[in-house]
Amino acid sequence: MSKAQEISLPALYAADPERADALAWGRRGTLRGAALASMGAALGAAIPFAARMPQGLLPAALAQESAILRMDGKGPLLILGERPLVAETPETLLDEPITSAANHFIRNNGQIPPVAADPQAWRLVVDGEVNTPLNLAVGELARRFEVVTRQLQMECGGNGRSQFTPATRGNQWGNGAISNAEWTGVRLRDVLAAAGLKPSAVFTAHFGADPHLSGATDRAAINRGMPIAKAMDEDTLLCFRMNGQAIPHIHGAPLRLITPGWPGSLSQKWLNRIWLRDKPHDGAGMGGTSYRLPRTPIVPGAENNGAGFMDMASMPVRSILSSHAHGARIAAGTRALDLRGAAWAGDETVRAVHVSLDFGATWQEMAVAAPANRHAWQRWSGRVALPSDGYFEIWYRATDSQGRMQPHAAANWNPQGYGANAISRAAILVG
Repeated sequence: MSKAQEISLPALYAADPERADALAWGRRGTLRGAALASMGAALGAAIPFAARMPQGLLPAALAQESAILRMDGKGPLLILGERPLVAETPETLLDEPITSAANHFIRNNGQIPPVAADPQAWRLVVDGEVNTPLNLAVGELARRFEVVTRQLQMECGGNGRSQFTPATRGNQWGNGAISNAEWTGVRLRDVLAAAGLKPSAVFTAHFGADPHLSGATDRAAINRGMPIAKAMDEDTLLCFRMNGQAIPHIHGAPLRLITPGWPGSLSQKWLNRIWLRDKPHDGAGMGGTSYRLPRTPIVPGAENNGAGFMDMASMPVRSILSSHAHGARIAAGTRALDLRGAAWAGDETVRAVHVSLDFGATWQEMAVAAPANRHAWQRWSGRVALPSDGYFEIWYRATDSQGRMQPHAAANWNPQGYGANAISRAAILVG
């Protein structure tokens, strides 16, 4: 007799939500009776809004967790990969208005290069379609160009990837591949002006010192580029300080590019060269399905080589809840929660944030603060009432300045899982 194959609840729901409801809880249609009792027992509490719980929805409290990172100078991040090192920031660690170095997410593509012996002597080459190629030491940047400090959002292009069904390739990020640190440096456009852009310069290409993961010396770990218009944005910076201090080595010291609002892969770490090109760049991480989205929807799970895709640009609207951890236990008798978090929308701003406690049946608007500066995230807050003790899910969604709202499910499926920004859920138990 063959042994029955075990499958996790998340995998079961990902494969067939309605069948999962029936197998896990005996639920068919409305959640009631024995099915309601089974789910309540698994959650450890009654579900006050059970009648409004959509069919085929796996309770957020039953999601799986990741291993915890233990590294000097870093907070307890969630490890998504060890080679290369990739770690996500839990949303509650993003409760600070300015993201600390300790709580900044980690995304590497290759090996980590050696620490620079003299950070001020680190050199940046600017060449290609320019009239005057430059070879500048980091120390020269601050002397030759205006130094600016800005709070800037930086988000991995794959943030939210775990929302896609079927699952896609890549690190299965939740919402924590986001930061809003205070970066100090010089504007890339000022450096490009000093180099003298030729009319033929239409695209950049960025190079860093991180070796390829394989150790090969003839291959770049990642080598992306962007249109000149984004390179000339006043917030695209060549940075040498983070939160008033030298950039930590794990985050790209002594020089990194910050391209806010666009995929974080454009914010090259350990930056040592910018090549101006007369055509779109074709380096590692460009073309095909790399950091690219379908222009028209494709069948989820379909094989695709990126034909008809377009490069990712401004990241979609997204929000986080930082005041309450997923799985939090609240004292019995609590009848109100003070919630807070952050929201952002790439090159746009956030118009509104709404919260629901009844599985999306009704929504309550939160207060949204203005950004500290362009390309900074926006903090939101508000109070919600709890009708009783029991199991609740806090659903939260943001709407951008163009009226685009986070969808109920990740849209525009693509093979590498970019751009997912569905409404998020955090489970709490009251009593």
